[in-house]
Amino acid sequence: MRALVQRVARAEVNVDGHVVGEIGAGLCAFVGVTHGDDEATADRLAQKLWHLRIFDDDEGKLGASVAEKSQRLLVVSQFTLY
Repeated sequence: MRALVQRVARAEVNVDGHVVGEIGAGLCAFVGVTHGDDEATADRLAQKLWHLRIFDDDEGKLGASVAEKSQRLLVVSQFTLY
């Protein structure tokens, strides 16, 4: 399983001109899954993304996570990562 992660002010996914997913400030993660991946692998990746310290904390340093900042997480399936 691979993920490409980007901090965003907003993000959305359009399919045939229709918005099927959108968030405000948070993380957008493009995730690629392969044959050997299982539910445990997906759980570990989800936890890593949820707790990734990529947002400014109270001291202005990159020390806060999506969970701590009440941000959103948009996950997009992206098989071409493999």
